[in-house]
Amino acid sequence: MCTPFFLSAIARSCATVLAIALSVSLAGCTYGLRATELQSRLGTWLPTDVLLLGEQHDAPMHQVLQQQIVEALAARGVLAAVALEMADSGISTAALRPDTSEEQVRTALQWSNDAWPWAAYGPAVMSAVRAGVPVLGANLPRVQMHRSMADAQLDQRLPGPALKVQQQLIRQGHCNLLPESQITPMTRIQIAKDMRMADTVRAAVQPGQVVVLISGSVHADKQLGVPQHLPPALRIKAIRLRSGTAGGEHEAFDSVWATPATPEKDYCADLAKQLPRR
Repeated sequence: MCTPFFLSAIARSCATVLAIALSVSLAGCTYGLRATELQSRLGTWLPTDVLLLGEQHDAPMHQVLQQQIVEALAARGVLAAVALEMADSGISTAALRPDTSEEQVRTALQWSNDAWPWAAYGPAVMSAVRAGVPVLGANLPRVQMHRSMADAQLDQRLPGPALKVQQQLIRQGHCNLLPESQITPMTRIQIAKDMRMADTVRAAVQPGQVVVLISGSVHADKQLGVPQHLPPALRIKAIRLRSGTAGGEHEAFDSVWATPATPEKDYCADLAKQLPRR
């Protein structure tokens, strides 16, 4: 089965929607245990300027943990901002009051529910808003992706071995269904996304506080993603929220938080149906 990191918004959305009920159930029955575990983990992650939370998009417990982390940091008074892969850069909730309605928050973030179900990500967003903490769109806007595909300078933004790994992840993430001619342009988009998220995070950093970035785990990878484009002087903690027991990523992340495995889904079959039409 291919990984879901690079799959279409349609496939991501379907997988997450099907899992929402499970996330509610898991949150209710494990909150007490995970609250204790969370405080312990925060003690090892802090202090830091930037906390990268790399999720598996279709693992509902990851969104539950994100909300708990945001809430815990806000309660400590150290949360500077929450940046999101799920919204475009340049938009935020900074002008909204803490008692703003969810609908107003979604409007401010220009939220795409088809791509990123609000039921999954809304709790973390609203925890920040209710605490008076700005939520920032961090992703590269879609209208800028075409230009990135043709930007050869992006090929130089990663060390050679890391660039090859990114290219291979693009192949695998699209189930080896993409023509080889699309691998380099698609990799450039991934790099441009990481650079934009890094710019958003860097601009939000405040002394003594933490900026949280919620994104897919490849974006949080210290060897491939956003950390490659942040200033070396910043203190960064990259956390992998991992579904299941498969490992091997400890060098790429400062910490790995394993959650129960999600039911397997044949994303490749869904993608194979979509690509020919494109």
